[in-house]
Amino acid sequence: MALADELERIAAVAAPLYDGRRLAAILPTEAAVGLRRYVCAFESDEGGRAWVVLEEGGDVVRGRREARDAVSIAALCEVAEEAAFPGDLDELRGQLVALRLTEAPEGIAEAEDAALELQRVIGAAPHVSSPERLEAIGEAARRLERALDPSGPSPFTTAMRSAVSVADALWDDVAGAYLEPLE
Repeated sequence: MALADELERIAAVAAPLYDGRRLAAILPTEAAVGLRRYVCAFESDEGGRAWVVLEEGGDVVRGRREARDAVSIAALCEVAEEAAFPGDLDELRGQLVALRLTEAPEGIAEAEDAALELQRVIGAAPHVSSPERLEAIGEAARRLERALDPSGPSPFTTAMRSAVSVADALWDDVAGAYLEPLE
């Protein structure tokens, strides 16, 4: 089943679960191979946000560890996507092409390839947050960083060092507003 179809199916299950709240987002995750979970955000008319994690079949995840794993990988992948390149990859690729055509510096083809690969890895939403995706983004981001500045520090690595605190903060929000008791 295509991911868009899965999300529609989960939305149909999740949307009517909690009266007075509307489904605001679904984040598909796979913290471990074959363990698909859906982090669902709900909003109330007052603007409050509440959360639940659903299994593939639509049952609520009640295990604290399993819910936290799903939330954490979603947060880590989100930070990685945002930190992979702080600007517009289309614009960067255009600038690299122009540079290749006008000056042809050494390593320009590698930089173009790296930018294209990062763009391919990040791709268009929706996607499943997973350790494999996180690793692929990291490898592609670092390859681009090295192609653009072989001796420079890694802004991606620096950003990812703070990602654990972002994931922890999101988990605190989710756990504090989880719509079912966690075990």
